[in-house]
Amino acid sequence: MSTGTGWRDIPIGGLVVEAGNSIRYKTGGWRAFRPLRDEEQCTQCLMCWLYCPDSSILVEGGQVVGFDLEHCKGCGVCASVCPKKVEVHARTKQPGKVIQLVEEGSELCQ
Repeated sequence: MSTGTGWRDIPIGGLVVEAGNSIRYKTGGWRAFRPLRDEEQCTQCLMCWLYCPDSSILVEGGQVVGFDLEHCKGCGVCASVCPKKVEVHARTKQPGKVIQLVEEGSELCQ
């Protein structure tokens, strides 16, 4: 039998030990996809803001003004819940919704 370090001796990881410290963890680097919003066709319904699990939808004066890309993980919830369909997205040039996901690092991210 081994006499090495036991599971009780290993420090617990991944804990939020104080309230409000998650803002210090920049998790946007995990992202494989980035949301792009067609600003002209957005109806400002705020469904994306309501459902975003990372609070990465930036709102000022009751209007979406962008995405907090330091914390957005590219999960696509905002694009999934967006109710506004478009024939052609202003930036992706694709049909779909006002918020569409594009691959991180693509020329559309510039």
